[in-house]
Amino acid sequence: MESKFKFEKLIIWQKAMAFGESIFQLTKGFPKDEVFNLTSQARRAADSIALNIAEGSTGQSNAEFRKFIGYSIRSLAEVVTCLHKAKHRDYISQLQFEAHYDEAFNLMNMTTAFKKSIK
Repeated sequence: MESKFKFEKLIIWQKAMAFGESIFQLTKGFPKDEVFNLTSQARRAADSIALNIAEGSTGQSNAEFRKFIGYSIRSLAEVVTCLHKAKHRDYISQLQFEAHYDEAFNLMNMTTAFKKSIK
């Protein structure tokens, strides 16, 4: 399928989409009593990363786009905190934590660099 929206061509959006799905799958293993707490928070924050990239790219000014990329970065930091919470509560293994943490770190670096490139 051909990309029709500008944001679909952005590698950070593509990676954010994949990261959101990865977090969704990871949180399926969280306890049922966390469904309205940490599970929901992690999923909403992970989804918000790509959502803010998309929203900011839609014909806004560059300053507005940078603002939405900033929201995306904040959401990513929120997911990292959820990963720490999940690790501390023994919902995920050290290996799962490290894999998602590294993915988040790489996405954070890419997104921060992208934000700096918007003039």
